[in-house]
Amino acid sequence: MAQELDIAIVGAGVSGVYSAWKLKQQHPNLNITVFEASHRVGGRLLSVAPPGIPNMVAELGGMRILPAVQPRIAALLEALNKDAGPNERIDTYDFPVDQDQNISYLRGTYLRLSDFTQHPEKVPYKLKFLESGNSAGTLVINAIEQIVPGITAPGLTEEQRREMTRDAEFAGEKLYKQGFWQVLVRVMSGEAYQLAMDAGGYQSTLNNWNAADAIPWFLSDFGVDAKYKGFKRGFQQVPLTVARRFEALGGNIQLDSPVSHFEVEPDKRVRLTFKDKPEVLARVVILAMPRRALDLLREGTPFLRRQDVTELLHTVTPQPLFKLFTTYRDPWWLPAGVKAGRTTTDLPVRQTYYWPKNDGTAATQGPSMLMASYDDGTNIGFWDSFRDKRGLGWLAEARNVPKKERFIGLHKRLARDGEVDSEWTKHDAPKAMVAEIQRQLQLIHGLGFVPDVLEAAYRDWGQDPYGGGWNSWNIGVRSHEVIQKVPQPVADTPVYICGEAYSGAQGWVEGALETADLVLDKLAALPLLNPKSVR
Repeated sequence: MAQELDIAIVGAGVSGVYSAWKLKQQHPNLNITVFEASHRVGGRLLSVAPPGIPNMVAELGGMRILPAVQPRIAALLEALNKDAGPNERIDTYDFPVDQDQNISYLRGTYLRLSDFTQHPEKVPYKLKFLESGNSAGTLVINAIEQIVPGITAPGLTEEQRREMTRDAEFAGEKLYKQGFWQVLVRVMSGEAYQLAMDAGGYQSTLNNWNAADAIPWFLSDFGVDAKYKGFKRGFQQVPLTVARRFEALGGNIQLDSPVSHFEVEPDKRVRLTFKDKPEVLARVVILAMPRRALDLLREGTPFLRRQDVTELLHTVTPQPLFKLFTTYRDPWWLPAGVKAGRTTTDLPVRQTYYWPKNDGTAATQGPSMLMASYDDGTNIGFWDSFRDKRGLGWLAEARNVPKKERFIGLHKRLARDGEVDSEWTKHDAPKAMVAEIQRQLQLIHGLGFVPDVLEAAYRDWGQDPYGGGWNSWNIGVRSHEVIQKVPQPVADTPVYICGEAYSGAQGWVEGALETADLVLDKLAALPLLNPKSVR
């Protein structure tokens, strides 16, 4: 006999556990359970302790926030810290990114970031007169100002910028019907665009996604005055803390509980079927899942195969992304003149971060760590022969793809497994990939010798069930309309959807919270709940 619930939430990422916690706070008598397919809470937040380095946390998933333009996560942290004890507080630090002395290795040329403005003659790109002397980010910001005049003015909120682009036109065509790449190259030279792509470190952010969404997104994330915060105990502490608060109120979280499909019964209850567990009948279901995970449920789920629902869900595209962390006996990169923030390159390694200690300060001696590669978009294709082929695992004809030989870290070689965070060992990196990244690290730093890696951890977010590290709006989509429809795709059916994919802050926890709040607003009107808002 199926278990009966008031609310079943599928997915224990931020949007899932946050929705559960807020609902349980306002409605303590409701029977609410969160079902998570994996063995952990957190979704694309994955904070892992590197072996032998007690004062660092590797962020294999999301790693930072922008409190000035992300009010929901700022408010959530304030709420969680209000009554927290000293060991439960979620503390942040200033997260370093671009420092004047940092390296940008482009087209075989070594540059310091200060060279872009102080020594533009060193920059190996054929820029126009007005483009020369600008950083990669400034080149894009100047181009954006030409596309939407006034949008880079200081003091504008992200919502105000989104309103400016919503119905804006460029070259006689609505902006939302054009791609970001498409409009950028109309106002900046091809060389300037390539420089922005190469030195900026990302491929997918400047790619051809919906320009009306990309422009305000870029200005908030990388633009006018971006100030990032990292997490002293790791970003995953946020969903873990929310989950504990939910359970303390009597809520239930079931891990290792993948849903295979669901059906809406004639009485509008939703029957969830699991791979290895009894069925569940819920009065309300919240799908707190990435787009790819929803795709994986479609085959046995008529609701997700409806044309109107499919059209909504396919308004976004998952963007591939991976991270690889390596540890060393000491910070060998200091002789290259760098110690904090990142180095960028047009080589496939793309971005390297000199990982900070838990208080945000740089490692200047002793055990140290790099985010050795932060790679996205089509650049990821370079690594296909060095790793398990991305995206094939879910195809029936490719289920037996051999796994690449893994890098065996120092602690494993010394049979000291008990000292290693189990999550770190679950994400061991391909041996060939580590070797190739080491080769590129030596090249971009201009050093004759780079010491051996002690430990390596790797996470490819393109693998199922995530499908990508973040999601972007497709060209031609009126995102502000979709954002309002996705939380309850079918008006008379108690199936709700939330998550970063269908938000105004894609790629950020802020987006997950935004869509969760929209779902909570919808649920507030249901008879089974208190009619007051659950926020």
